[in-house]
Amino acid sequence: MSDIEVRRSRRRRRTVSAYREGGRTIVLIPARFTKAEERQWVATMVERLEKGDRRRRPSDAELSTRAADLSGRYLGGLAKPASIRWVTNQNSRWGSCTPSDRTIRISHRVKGMPAYVLDYVILHELAHLLAPGHGPEFWQLLAGYPRLERARGYLEGVAHAAGLDLSDDVESPGGEPAERGEPHQAALDFGPSDD
Repeated sequence: MSDIEVRRSRRRRRTVSAYREGGRTIVLIPARFTKAEERQWVATMVERLEKGDRRRRPSDAELSTRAADLSGRYLGGLAKPASIRWVTNQNSRWGSCTPSDRTIRISHRVKGMPAYVLDYVILHELAHLLAPGHGPEFWQLLAGYPRLERARGYLEGVAHAAGLDLSDDVESPGGEPAERGEPHQAALDFGPSDD
């Protein structure tokens, strides 16, 4: 567990908040709290932060469960990956899929992003199990995801803020297919290819 720093404030009347700062957890409480109230609220707020961390940073097993749920909700349960896991060797891709062996890899850079963005990246790779490339059939599979454009915009914003060149990025829905690398590999890129 990280170091915990409690900050008391006379201006704070009833609210308690907490956040991460580097390797520390900062808990803000009203100055009037007793030591017992402080212990109770610190425990509560640390638990909330950890719960949020787990939700934003699921394990490989949780990725698999999430992928099955997304496939069922948006792809009729047809996309069934053999495996889905986090990887640290994708520096210009959000995710990638190898349809021939039905494996999906999600970049560690997606960890901590909003749940709807992670869901989009997973769904994008699941759709590649059913439709190669990024042609109209592929985008039709994703059309039912209600936060499609919002998630794409979020990822584009992150890539832009990181100063990455998006001129090579996958095209928008309805665009021409533009598969990278070998024909059996599909990827959701955010900059120049790692290949």
